Amino acid sequence: MSIILTEVRGPVAIATLNRPEALNALNTPLLDALADTLEAWDADPSVRVMIVTGSDKAFAAGADIKEMAPKSFAEMHRENIFGRQIDRIARIAKPVIAAVAGFALGGGCELAMALDILLAADTAKFGQPEITLGIMPGLGGSQRLVRAVGKAKAMELCLTGRMMDAAEALAAGLAARVVPAAELMAEAVKLAQKIAAQPLPAAAMVKEA
Repeated sequence: MSIILTEVRGPVAIATLNRPEALNALNTPLLDALADTLEAWDADPSVRVMIVTGSDKAFAAGADIKEMAPKSFAEMHRENIFGRQIDRIARIAKPVIAAVAGFALGGGCELAMALDILLAADTAKFGQPEITLGIMPGLGGSQRLVRAVGKAKAMELCLTGRMMDAAEALAAGLAARVVPAAELMAEAVKLAQKIAAQPLPAAAMVKEA
């Protein structure tokens, strides 16, 4: 079973995280496969916009703690575990939409924030609960979250570990739009197609700027 399911609909390419037994928890194989997939589409002139999504229950419920637990601080720092792949994903030149339903927590929230437009289902839950494990956000939660929602709310979320629902994420500026869960992928594809109809060089320059 592939850990990334792929589909191409004309100029729109869709990558679905597929670790249902772990609520799409991010590990090295999953992130490597996602980065490889997006980079291949970035180089493919027939693809103009990409969508990354998960399941109804979870976009990604966090980083895989089982992979992290045996490592020392020095090993985590030296290996830049998961960070290397997030950096690769953030460097994709073409627009990438995060279509988020269910849990987007910790690394899952950080992955969504590394993409360009966050479209949320009304079932989505966001948060940076790392502090409850005695650690801090390590994949952009202390940087991208501040830029998205401001210092006060980012500090509160990161220091308490609480989750916010889709309505709060929209009001805070994290989500671009909230749609019914049953319509999430249809709306994501519709948005992608609208972007794909624009001049690609201009879209790439807008993203870079």
